[in-house]
Amino acid sequence: MAKKHEVGATPAVHTLVEAGINHTLHPYTHDPSSDLGYGLEAAAAIGVDADQVFKTLCAYVDGHLSVGIVPVSGMLDLKALAAAFGGKRAEMAPPADAERSSGYVVGGISPIGQRKALPTALDETAELYDVIYVSGGRRGLDIGLAPADLARITGAIIAPIAKDA
Repeated sequence: MAKKHEVGATPAVHTLVEAGINHTLHPYTHDPSSDLGYGLEAAAAIGVDADQVFKTLCAYVDGHLSVGIVPVSGMLDLKALAAAFGGKRAEMAPPADAERSSGYVVGGISPIGQRKALPTALDETAELYDVIYVSGGRRGLDIGLAPADLARITGAIIAPIAKDA
């Protein structure tokens, strides 16, 4: 018997529940006036190290939209992302393209339950932790789960795609 979904649950939460993947929800009050940025704000709000909280970024690799998941304490290395997918060139996608493809708003883009399944790469540092945190599909909600479960549910490859900020 499927578990009942919470009222107001996001597509990311629905996807995890349907797949039977263990996860924890970490809601917090998003502060639009925060100068930390979405990811660092989430890390501070839920009380975990910024290296353990990962942001979801959309980029074009050789003209094809893809997803990179990297620690909020760092940046996406576009050359490394392109290499991870066997491409030559990568550039960040405009926010409107990321929102349209994922079905989520910037600052709440989850790698899980996106409208369109895209090639996805998870930075190798995720494997340093038993649990990592990603956006739950809206600003003010993070999801904790095992990196292997995140890779499995998103079809992600594990690759060195992050660099220091």
